[in-house]
Amino acid sequence: MKGIILAGGSGTRLHPITRAVSKQLMPVYDKPMVYYPLSVLMLAGIRDILVISTPQDVPAFQRLLGDGGELGLSIGYAEQAEPNGLAEAFVIGAEHVGSDPAALVLGDNIFHGPGFSGLLQRSIADVAEGVAACVLFGYAVRDPQRYGVAEAGPDGRLLSIEEKPAHPRSNRAVTGLYFYDNDVVEIAAGLMPSARGELEITDVNRAYLERGTAKLVDLGRGFAWLDTGTHESLLEAGEYVRVLENRQGVRIACIEEIAMRMGFIDAAACYALGERQAKSGYGEYVMDVAKTFAG
Repeated sequence: MKGIILAGGSGTRLHPITRAVSKQLMPVYDKPMVYYPLSVLMLAGIRDILVISTPQDVPAFQRLLGDGGELGLSIGYAEQAEPNGLAEAFVIGAEHVGSDPAALVLGDNIFHGPGFSGLLQRSIADVAEGVAACVLFGYAVRDPQRYGVAEAGPDGRLLSIEEKPAHPRSNRAVTGLYFYDNDVVEIAAGLMPSARGELEITDVNRAYLERGTAKLVDLGRGFAWLDTGTHESLLEAGEYVRVLENRQGVRIACIEEIAMRMGFIDAAACYALGERQAKSGYGEYVMDVAKTFAG
């Protein structure tokens, strides 16, 4: 499966702090925001990744992540000149996806919870084996009227999906993580812009709903899904990460550690990546986990 991180947009809700830097390069406690969605794809076992951002911000992502080789990844870059909708990621990334299934994760979404890697890999297997052609991830919220809301049957099959409904049929918000079979490229290319002039991801999901091939995975209790689109939510996300890391002594979305534990790189390579950042607590942590992993 190929991965796409959509890290575009102008971040207007975070002005003035995003007037000079991409929202997805802002810090969430101890690491850039983009590390969190990147870690999701890595935990899913996805190693071939396209980062889509604005023409002015792509060079900054390239400086931060490079070609991904030192993490055992292959990272490419593409430009989204205007914020023309989430589904445009599959139009821009059509060559990257090729004939493979694809995963899309939004660059400002943070996921954290127990057993997440296994859940992701099982969902990819469902797509690969034809159990579902579209896998969405639902999260219970108090105010579903603010979100895209999905309703599923007992077997997880998607029954309905609505964008910001006045009378929601469920309290399951659709998160910014999507798995699709290869048909998504053709579906996205055939979309017409919505009333707000965008290619809507909800329209992609409806296409799979109409085919009866869409599935909703409930992230469940004990799981955290955080959006970082406002000043308050950005601060809350940073505080969430700070508290958990300090209490547990582990780092959330530490891409060097994940690369090592997933077998993308060995402990020596992980240690070297930490050593380059040794003056920070983050770098010290990477060196420590590499030494422990090595035995």
